[in-house]
Amino acid sequence: MANNLIEELVEAGVHFGHQSRKWNPRMKRFLLQKRSGVHIINVEETVNRLDEAGEFLSKLAVAGKQILFVGCKRQAQEAVRAAADACGQFYVNHRWLGGTLTNMATIRKSINRLAYLEAIEKSPEYKSMSKKELASLGRECAKLARNLQGIRGLEGMPDALVVVDAAREDIAVNEARRLKIPIVAIVDSNADPELIDYPIPGNDDAIRSIRILLQNLIDPIIAATDGGKNIRRGGRN
Repeated sequence: MANNLIEELVEAGVHFGHQSRKWNPRMKRFLLQKRSGVHIINVEETVNRLDEAGEFLSKLAVAGKQILFVGCKRQAQEAVRAAADACGQFYVNHRWLGGTLTNMATIRKSINRLAYLEAIEKSPEYKSMSKKELASLGRECAKLARNLQGIRGLEGMPDALVVVDAAREDIAVNEARRLKIPIVAIVDSNADPELIDYPIPGNDDAIRSIRILLQNLIDPIIAATDGGKNIRRGGRN
């Protein structure tokens, strides 16, 4: 089983790190060698870390805990949303707003504002608004929806973060660390794995790599929760 997964990971390019000049020395234990100026990630370590992280996340889900998937780079956006939806959890895939975790009162106000804008046609003042005002509110609504749609149903703090590209999503990682929220993250050769509770060494730039790593993280969640039926639906409340 492990051998089959290793083959799948290699086919998806999970083993390709960044150029060796951009590496973080703390990733050394997860790297095999340099090839043509690129670090090669040890996918056996990737498999081991996927198993550990998957078990951790599945236990959280069975206990009814909340998991927040984070990945705002273009290559990760759709994969992050699909992974969160598949296991009934939450996501941020467009832009991490500073204070999403550390200033949730402000985020909650923005979510309430989004709900108001979506129902603006039912408000008493709607008929008195000009086309220009309505167009402006429409743009505001679309912007808020992009940023907040995936966390609308989040009740309080998440119990864990799953992050694609720990180096790029450093603000999310720092907020979670400040609040002592466990972090599962894909760490490429340029990342610092010591900032992450469950680091998963792997290519965080290729779409196929991101998809297969996320799939192997959510499969244990779905299996442990009867196909996701026993957990709350996130993101689209």
